[in-house]
Amino acid sequence: MKTPSPDERHEILLARRNKKMALSPHAYMRGNTTQYYEWLHSQRGHALPHGPSIWICGDCHLGNIGPLADTDGKVDMQIRDFDQTVIGNPAHDLLRLALSLATAARDSNLPGIVTAHMLEHLIEGYEQALDTSEERVSMQKPDLVKIVIRGALKRTWKKLAKEHVVNTRPKIPQGKRFWPLSKAEKNGITQLFKKREMLELVTTLKSRDDDAKIEVLDAAYWVKGCSSLGLLRYAVLLSVGGDDYCIFDIKEAVHAIAPRYKHVSMPRDNAGRVVEGAYQMTPALGERMIAERFLEHGVFIRELLPQDLKLELDQMSIEEAIRMSSYLAYVVGCAHARQMDDGTRKSWHSELKLNRSKSLATPAWLWKSVVQLMASHEAGYLEHCRKYALRLDSY
Repeated sequence: MKTPSPDERHEILLARRNKKMALSPHAYMRGNTTQYYEWLHSQRGHALPHGPSIWICGDCHLGNIGPLADTDGKVDMQIRDFDQTVIGNPAHDLLRLALSLATAARDSNLPGIVTAHMLEHLIEGYEQALDTSEERVSMQKPDLVKIVIRGALKRTWKKLAKEHVVNTRPKIPQGKRFWPLSKAEKNGITQLFKKREMLELVTTLKSRDDDAKIEVLDAAYWVKGCSSLGLLRYAVLLSVGGDDYCIFDIKEAVHAIAPRYKHVSMPRDNAGRVVEGAYQMTPALGERMIAERFLEHGVFIRELLPQDLKLELDQMSIEEAIRMSSYLAYVVGCAHARQMDDGTRKSWHSELKLNRSKSLATPAWLWKSVVQLMASHEAGYLEHCRKYALRLDSY
């Protein structure tokens, strides 16, 4: 495949995004964040409970949760994407996760009764994270999560480099995932990594020497993600001290369309907003990030670690689907709860318990919202496939 020039990127990336979204209902849901936010802004979306004013992910689906390493190398399951993070309603994260799980169950050909059970366990897992009692215990990880984390712990920089870098002479291989840069992009990246703040970020991990020589060996435009395809995204290969290598991820920060609470104070710069949201919800990631300006755009930057993985659930059994629903909601609940004092946790917990039947744990608002969103997304998915089916084979 001939790699496109910088001027040819936009059309190809748009077509690739449309192709990705046509692969399955879950892929469509992940890529079409706008449809979800439009629903939240509608009258039905306004009927959700109003939770405390905290930082939320804003786009809390399965693909944005996975193993993450902190600066000491400890790995745990965390929220890992904050492009849409805002100070807003935690119910929006809970509903987005529920919708993601429901569409994943549909992709796995699981019956509707399983989706009903998943939402029951989802709310129970989330509420366990809000528990303020002395008897509160951490939730045990499902076997599937343990397997993913064990795999992450076994990954080394050598394996990461094998996936992204040519080993003979350290270089990023151009092809399907990595495309050439313009002259302005090359010069911009070189200048970026001369900044003192960037040098400090590079030496933060692995206890690198503060005065280690840092050299940009190679850089490329990175074709990655789905809903973010078309934004600025770069992979940068660095040499540190001459005998250590690392890969940095540079990603453009754009205006969040996730609903935010009014009269709250957030960084006005979008890159600063992303880094602050990550720091509040997933400190293990936020401490590894920095906000910068690049070619007149706000970007956020982090070093890629071998342990940073997406959680991919292509096919789930009934038992796995139910256990994963509970655990992932617990992970999201912990990210929310760490921002609340005990009184706020109790108040939000009580709010979530309103309007429930005696026999069902799932609140009526959550169930009805998922049903409505599933119906609209299914219709949108089929229309998307029909609209783009004749154009996709060439990309």
